[in-house]
Amino acid sequence: MLFNSPEFLVFLAVVYGLYRVLAFRAQNLMLLAASYLFYGWWDWRFLFLMTLSTTIDYWVGLTMERGRLTPHQKVAPAIFLSLCGLFFVGLNFGELGRTLIGQSTAMPLVGPFMPYVLAGIPAFLLVAALAYRYLSSLPEERRLKAGVKLSLVVQLGILGTFKYFNFFVDSFAELVSSVGLHANPAHLNIILPVGISFYTFQSLSYAIDIYRREIRATDRFLDFALFVSFFPQLVAGPIERARNLIPQLSNPRVITLEDTTRGLYLIVFGLFKKVAIADGVAPFVDQTFGSTGTLSWADVVLGTVMFAVQIYCDFSGYSDIARGVAKLFGVELMVNFNLPYFAKNPRDFWRRWHISLSTWLSDYLYRSLGGNRGSLAFTSRNLMLTMLFGGLWHGAAWNFVLWGFYHGSVLTVHRVWTATRGGAAAVRPLLHPVEVAKIGGFLLITLYGWLLFRATSLQQVVEFTGILFTGPISFDVAASPPRLSALIGMVLLAGIEIAQYLRGGNARFYQLLPAPALGQLTAAMLFVTVMGTSNEPAQFIYFQF
Repeated sequence: MLFNSPEFLVFLAVVYGLYRVLAFRAQNLMLLAASYLFYGWWDWRFLFLMTLSTTIDYWVGLTMERGRLTPHQKVAPAIFLSLCGLFFVGLNFGELGRTLIGQSTAMPLVGPFMPYVLAGIPAFLLVAALAYRYLSSLPEERRLKAGVKLSLVVQLGILGTFKYFNFFVDSFAELVSSVGLHANPAHLNIILPVGISFYTFQSLSYAIDIYRREIRATDRFLDFALFVSFFPQLVAGPIERARNLIPQLSNPRVITLEDTTRGLYLIVFGLFKKVAIADGVAPFVDQTFGSTGTLSWADVVLGTVMFAVQIYCDFSGYSDIARGVAKLFGVELMVNFNLPYFAKNPRDFWRRWHISLSTWLSDYLYRSLGGNRGSLAFTSRNLMLTMLFGGLWHGAAWNFVLWGFYHGSVLTVHRVWTATRGGAAAVRPLLHPVEVAKIGGFLLITLYGWLLFRATSLQQVVEFTGILFTGPISFDVAASPPRLSALIGMVLLAGIEIAQYLRGGNARFYQLLPAPALGQLTAAMLFVTVMGTSNEPAQFIYFQF
């Protein structure tokens, strides 16, 4: 279910209406059911995968901290997982629908995977019982280490199987073929579950934080299930931390008028970015990077710039809508973007772009590798490994690895330069020519990174790089221009972000505006968004990650 679809507007209205009349515990139960409906709208079978991930980390978290589970803590998640397996995987609701409308006479409810479910769930529960028996027998320190390793193996194993198995198999086959050997790789006939990288990382952070004794394990299974599946940020973030989200879900929430107005503004702002701008420039970007002919210098430059606009407005638009919807329910999600194209250096950029992922990688990978607690070479190695992993997180393709390597190299060079320069950086006014030059210079570096990210193959990377740096400068443009809504929207967004930057970059800049000015700004964004509804609706880019 897309945020920019009529179905979601109906879904949100119904969920919000129910939320306002229910008591606290009923609110959470309803939100969990709504979150599963929201995710299952794409493919209900993948709901079982999410419930499996949820159940494992719930059991692991409590066992790590306390060493023992109560009968209720053992049985309730087991029953929940078993029912989800039967309901989401074993039963064939597609066949039921075809039967009801007279297009099929087959047995509607028994799906082809039912035998695997009936055999697999008891087998899993038996293995889980043996793992629990082993973990609970260990002393505290060993139990914590074994528990977090179990969570890492299971969660990354699920992610690796569904997202990276075929990629690594194909890459190995190509490597073998390059030395003259024949390879016949075996592939898994699976599709990538939407949002799996986001909820896997969110669940993992819970187990790691318990291991580090930074949070307490939660007793309530349904609260933890809601933490993993909370629908506003489930599919494309922000990747929330347990220490921030679980307390908000485990305690009664109070919704104020300010929450509602802030939430509605963020929803409008996010739809404006997505519908008017991102979807408006998407055809231009697709024509450029999907071209099979010879492109000009201007084609590559404008295609890359438009993709930078598209991915920013698409992804930050999703985050804005997610934060706005959560505010309607009295939940505060973290800010995920803060003027990334005003960054002056790579370190500054990763404090502004996809903040929930960059801080996740910093806290759970870079820090685990040793961070900057060592020599400059040791720190540089950790930076590079973190960014390579961050690139691979985005997708099973070598251009994402190359993008991670590129940003890792830029971060490493900046770290070396900063370490050897010595002395504190000069503090200058925001519009000082040197500061503006830094922003412009690093924006060029960022733009080339987006070329690597969007390229459809390594061959295209080489071709486009050659056009940029060695080809003749031509201003002929083959692609059709972006839609009018996108052109107007980009001008309006640039004005908003420049004003925000000049106000010190406050992410809640809109709250500082006088009510008449905020009303006019919101009306303008709504008008341009309505113009953008003529654009072809597109799925959010980060759904594929």
